[in-house]
Amino acid sequence: MKLFSLYLSLIIATAGPVSAQKIPNGVDAQVGKFFVDGTTLIYNTNNVPPDQYAEMESDDVALFSDILEANPNTKLLQLTSTGGSVWAGEEMARIAMDYRLDTRVSGECSSACVTLFLAGNQRVLDRGGAIGFHQNAWHADGLREYYKYWHRDENWDNPFDFGSWLYRDVQTEMHRQLSYLVARGVDPVFAIETKRERSNIWYPTRRELEEAGVLRD
Repeated sequence: MKLFSLYLSLIIATAGPVSAQKIPNGVDAQVGKFFVDGTTLIYNTNNVPPDQYAEMESDDVALFSDILEANPNTKLLQLTSTGGSVWAGEEMARIAMDYRLDTRVSGECSSACVTLFLAGNQRVLDRGGAIGFHQNAWHADGLREYYKYWHRDENWDNPFDFGSWLYRDVQTEMHRQLSYLVARGVDPVFAIETKRERSNIWYPTRRELEEAGVLRD
């Protein structure tokens, strides 16, 4: 878990304070990626200006929590996103489970979005929609910057020390992610398949998703 939590701490530290706007009770309102429609909260990361990244971000977490607090009758979380921050997906999933929300995919929900989708009690995929899985990735430039930023605090004398820590931490992270899938009712064999190396995102069929427990009425 440290692999992601420390990395996200760096990102948050350089991104500035999180701003969150509360939505009045009982009033439909649109705030960027979020739109309240009665008892449904729509989260669509494509709904951003052209100069912004269309993905799940750390700033979304506080806003998500504030909107639910201001709209306590929310029952359904509708998702459209190709993913983004692993940390944001996990934190929003924790909040969604606390509110006992149902989840629904409209269009595509992939990568970190799936973590949030699996937080739902009932989980539905709209016809024509898709749910996508892929391995986590950490590119060379990101590894280099992470090592430069943290090597003193972590007592890494050289990149080999970092590599030794990374090898252990990746295994811990994979165990945690797989445990979450199984805890949310996903078949263990299917959960393992989500971590297989592939050249592209894996979009299972509706039948595969139903049989694996990803979709649940």
